[in-house]
This record gives sequence, C-alpha cells and structure tokens, in this order.
Amino acid sequence: MFPNPAEQDGFEISPRFRRTIEERIARLERDADYDEAQIARLQNGDHIRRQTRLVAAERAEALRMRLFLDRARTRQPGPLITL
Repeated sequence: MFPNPAEQDGFEISPRFRRTIEERIARLERDADYDEAQIARLQNGDHIRRQTRLVAAERAEALRMRLFLDRARTRQPGPLITL
C-alpha cells in the first residue's frame, strides 16, 4: 500500500525559494498562454503537434510546482539576535 501524501508531515522551504517557485509558475503559465495563441498561426501539422505538446508540458510543469507548494510549509524567519 502507498502512503497518502496528505498524511505525511511535509517539509519546509524558505520564503525566497517559495517566491522563486511562484515566479516560475507565473512565467510557465504566461508562456503557455502565448504558445497556445501561436498555434492558430501555424500551418504545418507537425509544428502544430509540437506546439501543442509544448503547451501541455508547460502547463504540466506549472501544475507539478503548484502541488509541490501545496505540500510545503514556508519556514518562518528566526528571531533577530539583539546585542
């Protein structure tokens, strides 16, 4: 039997790493929208197929990263040391 990922404790990531992943997701989704719009301009069936696969890959990677962020907790910064 496979463990349920929702039951696992999860892990922590830094706020900076979370922000980097969120920016990457936004870029992938923006690129997928642009690439999808370009399909209407293509004539060759092979080019259309490759472009469609590119869009699917971009959207799948964005979804994979969103699922990663859903399972991760953002680490809180430690207390500042007062001198």
